[in-house]
Amino acid sequence: MFELLDAILRPQFMVMLFTGFSVIAVVFVVAMPILAKDQTAKRMKVMAVEREKMRASRLAEMGSKDGKSKLRGSSSKGFMQDIVDQLNLRSMFETEELRDSLKMAGLRGQGPLTTYMFFRIAAPILMFAAALFYTFAVADLGLPPIMRLAMSVGASYLGYYLPNVFISNMITRRQASIKEAFPDSLDMLLICVQAGMSIESAFGKVSKEVSSTSLELAEELSLTTAELSYLQDRRQAYENLSKRTGLPGVKSVCTALVQAERYGTPVGQALRVMAKENRDMRMSEAEKKAAQLPPKLTVPMILFFLPVMFLVILGPAAIGLMQSGLGK
Repeated sequence: MFELLDAILRPQFMVMLFTGFSVIAVVFVVAMPILAKDQTAKRMKVMAVEREKMRASRLAEMGSKDGKSKLRGSSSKGFMQDIVDQLNLRSMFETEELRDSLKMAGLRGQGPLTTYMFFRIAAPILMFAAALFYTFAVADLGLPPIMRLAMSVGASYLGYYLPNVFISNMITRRQASIKEAFPDSLDMLLICVQAGMSIESAFGKVSKEVSSTSLELAEELSLTTAELSYLQDRRQAYENLSKRTGLPGVKSVCTALVQAERYGTPVGQALRVMAKENRDMRMSEAEKKAAQLPPKLTVPMILFFLPVMFLVILGPAAIGLMQSGLGK
């Protein structure tokens, strides 16, 4: 038994284990896009549920104004919810900025908020325990116990910010997908408006058409369609779209639509100008990335390309000199 435990805790076995997990993860990442099913119908179903929630909220507001009983949504209880309630984590972490960040990451409702607050507390403990186990039981780093404990505390400090890093990465990926498809969606929105469709119908039509290109943008446009139908102030729907995306291009379009609603200017003209500006912004960003490419390639070329090139050019000459020297 002890021999088996000693064999498992050896660094060589752990390296082999992590290597195996890495290979499995790489195969999983490569195979997932091939085996993945179309998520459009599933995501649109989620948006339909969000629209029904908005409708229920709107009916609840109307019922409360009429003196009727207000509708109440039932909140599911679970392990994470119990921990959050017992430790009163909402007073520590729940802010308007956090809610906006979760919405920008595509995480809506109380479930993701509860999960985030739970892992803000659980992640440091898990990282501390894992680092403590590794430094004391798995790998003999030759360090004194106080240094190992300090490394474990550092890992715990890192775990405290891991949920924020995860949310930030989700926001970055989501914004990149929306930014790539937004200029084309503006062109389609302009075509729909010029064809005589209302702005709500245009948003709904474009959300269906753009779902094959960017599901994230389709979700946001679908939610905006629902908010335009249920909210009393249409300006609030545009501002919510701007907050959920966090992109300057979307914010400028929403501002233009709000001004068009307020002053009665043609919506088609505002959309035409905004579509051109967003196309120019996408082109300038592509040019900026292209201009950054030569400096980024300098170090890889020096490290990998130039040695191989010198070897290919000077290798035959060196072999010839060596053979001539051996012949003499």
